[in-house]
Amino acid sequence: MRTFGVEEELLIVDPVTGGPLALADALLADHDEPAAGTGLSHELKLEQIETQTRPCHSYTELLQQVRRGRAMANQAARQHGARVAAIATSPLASTTHTTPDPRYAAMLDRFGIIATEQLTCGFHVHTSVESAEEGVVVLDHIRDKLAVLTALTANSPYWRGLPTGFDSYRTQAWNRWPTSGPSAVFGSLTAYRRIVKRLLETGVILDEGMIYFDARISRNHPTVEVRVADVCLRSEDAALIAVLVRALVETASLEMLDGVEPTAVPTALLRMASWQASNSGLRGDLLDFGDFRPQPAADVVWALVDYLSPVLDDQGELKLVKAGISEILERGNGATEQRAAAVRYNNRRHHPPGSPPDHEALAAVVGHAARVTVQGAAADARRDPSPTLTRVRRP
Repeated sequence: MRTFGVEEELLIVDPVTGGPLALADALLADHDEPAAGTGLSHELKLEQIETQTRPCHSYTELLQQVRRGRAMANQAARQHGARVAAIATSPLASTTHTTPDPRYAAMLDRFGIIATEQLTCGFHVHTSVESAEEGVVVLDHIRDKLAVLTALTANSPYWRGLPTGFDSYRTQAWNRWPTSGPSAVFGSLTAYRRIVKRLLETGVILDEGMIYFDARISRNHPTVEVRVADVCLRSEDAALIAVLVRALVETASLEMLDGVEPTAVPTALLRMASWQASNSGLRGDLLDFGDFRPQPAADVVWALVDYLSPVLDDQGELKLVKAGISEILERGNGATEQRAAAVRYNNRRHHPPGSPPDHEALAAVVGHAARVTVQGAAADARRDPSPTLTRVRRP
């Protein structure tokens, strides 16, 4: 069974005001580099911190790793009077602070307000592949299904103090980068490398690390990296999404062996599907990945599960995926939970129904997210105590 691992970007927040805190340097300053595997690292902004898991073999193993990473980050934050929250954008407006690093400074100078405002938290899933050639085949086969993952993980309905009308506004903010979003069918590793080379030759982006396709070949690991998801509010949802991504990769590889060609969906339609998933999440229609016409979100989600079911069944994961998907569809994604937390606060304060969330309501949203972020971590720590807090070098 293919190994898989994840990277999670978390906000560092004030537990009282809900505002982001530029504490990443302080959280990481006194800790040694790890030899390998799990750890914490800087991201673009000092208001966020990234966790990484080791390569895992099962949902249970990955879930424990995700919870451990969140617990490590939260432990570090608490030492400075802060917390971490798995939300993909800050509900509250704040000034952001770029991590002091020459590359990040160059990005800030080159991309202006895009880099200045880019306080977003994503969820990246790495799945092992036998070779870069296989990786490109996978990219070509999975590109038309990725918007479903955006809808399932959407966890950013607020942006700089305002309701956005989107479930995943992070997707909209992120897609301002010049290379972000869905890619065309590459057809071969040679073609993939040629496109990357041509993009670099334009001089628009700084380096290969800024190839921000929805899915790409990892530069540093023998993996395909899927990058469309918001950071998940709940750790069990994060592990579930990773299982779906691994099944997508394995299904794509099997289709290659069976001689199945990737579906040549125009990239413009993929952008439309991504936009729709970002906008409505699970609340309305998604574009079906078969004919790209609107269908109820739940139907499209279950169609993805059906498509992946042979691999999921073979790997013993179909039952847990069906249970996890049913739970998400019943309670909603992270955006649904954030809006519900704001409504609960307004109701307690006897605000008129439908009142937009004010600063205090948005602080309550962040507080709810901070509590949910670390649910389950204590029980996992008792079973398998966390190692000493570690960090990895800035990217």
